[in-house]
Amino acid sequence: MALIEEKREGGIVIWTFVRPERLNALPDLTDGDEVANLCERVNADPSVRCVVLTGEGRAFSAGGDLKAMKERRDLFAGSGAEIRERYRRVVHRIVRSLYGLEVPLITAVNGPAMGLGCDIAGLGDIRIASDRASFGIPFMKLGIIPGDGGSWLLPRNVGYNRAAELLFTARSIDAATADQWGLVNRVVPHDTLMDGAMTTARQIAAQPPQALRMGKTLLRQGRDANFDQVLEMSAAMQALAHLTDDHIEGVTAVLEKRPGEFSGQ
Repeated sequence: MALIEEKREGGIVIWTFVRPERLNALPDLTDGDEVANLCERVNADPSVRCVVLTGEGRAFSAGGDLKAMKERRDLFAGSGAEIRERYRRVVHRIVRSLYGLEVPLITAVNGPAMGLGCDIAGLGDIRIASDRASFGIPFMKLGIIPGDGGSWLLPRNVGYNRAAELLFTARSIDAATADQWGLVNRVVPHDTLMDGAMTTARQIAAQPPQALRMGKTLLRQGRDANFDQVLEMSAAMQALAHLTDDHIEGVTAVLEKRPGEFSGQ
């Protein structure tokens, strides 16, 4: 069964997890290929300027399938070496692909986001939560650890001490606490979640697409590169941006006090 349904509104791609009967549990063994293919298609399409990811039903994603874990089947079948390889080829392919999106990713968290679901929500460049959302990484209570890179991602989103509290206690937090901790940009009433996410997506999609992709690259690189490295990358990308038609259009639009009309050239 497919994991994601895709829709399109202009330069915005909307992805929805469509396993509501399983609380959007993942991953099935085919999910890595599916997510990678979707992300590669977005990266190769210069007309895409933003992606919004949400869940159908009452959960964003409950994370791993506990029944499959208990029965040691699918992702969790076989020897330790076999399980490790499936994590690399399925789970890691999902998170690497989402992290590697070249356009801004908005995660619109409509309900519980647990385990892998929490870490996928945290991959959003902008994270908007319904007031019904909750977040947790309950790996410890299952006798396992984050196998999806969450131990790298979560401290960058909320700081080491808060990430440690979530991991070591295995407790979940509500949307208001996630907002206070900086895990999400803001919390909105449940019924307005997608309206709010799409408003932000349209603001992003109104920007020049080449500059958007370069800007995201610089922000991501800035997490780990030193200041001198970021300055060098900034100078190189800025030189390219100055040579685009969209740069001249942006300057002209500001001088003429009108919105820019960007072509991606």
